Amino acid sequence: MRLFRWLSAKAIPSSIDLRRCGWHLAGPETAREEAGPNPALAHADSLDDTHWSSLGDWRLQPLRSLVLLIGVDDEEARARLLRLGFGDVLGGRTSLREIEARALRIVAQTAVLPRIRELGRLRLDLFARDGFVGRRPLGLHPREFALIWRLADAPGVAVGKKALVRDVWRMAHVPDTNSLAVHVFRLRSKLAIAGLSELVRTAPSGGYFLAPAGPLANVTPFMLAEADRQEAAAMALSVEQYLPWEPQL
Repeated sequence: MRLFRWLSAKAIPSSIDLRRCGWHLAGPETAREEAGPNPALAHADSLDDTHWSSLGDWRLQPLRSLVLLIGVDDEEARARLLRLGFGDVLGGRTSLREIEARALRIVAQTAVLPRIRELGRLRLDLFARDGFVGRRPLGLHPREFALIWRLADAPGVAVGKKALVRDVWRMAHVPDTNSLAVHVFRLRSKLAIAGLSELVRTAPSGGYFLAPAGPLANVTPFMLAEADRQEAAAMALSVEQYLPWEPQL
């Protein structure tokens, strides 16, 4: 059964209602296992300040990578919203069949990266944007989570500072600041509180790597050449896309 969510208290316009294509609207009564990472439909004209605020909160569902936003006719605005991490952004005259095809594409993208990565006692949850030891959340900030998720691509393998800045900050050069070191320090501090002070280590050659204790599970490294990584990151469920933001349509 194909499910989608509607991000507004207003009625769904018939022209974009996926129920006409056989989909079902997920509601509060939808079973948790069924609610999962389903696409969320939104029309720019139906979203108020509260909705925008919720979409900008990296901790809340639905994540922006699952949101199909319709009704944005300005090309520059669409490009900006895509860079902010929306699953897709369409103009107001898009056909229902195209909307369905784009929704299916969003569903397919959820399988690009695993939702859960387990590193010994630590569990990283991509949708919650946090790490957990048992049931206790670490309370990671967006880039702290981005850093450890990136390092979890290949535990035990050092990731250089340039690669981390490129993949997490999306910058082509290493800035003349200590922002990376500060974020690593904060990440280590939160891990230490949970008894995982030795998880993130500094490599002798520079950069950082994960040294988890215990068996690893659900860790799927990217098997990509360095030249392909930046392009692939734009197509995957990127960790950078969930940073807080203020929409400017």
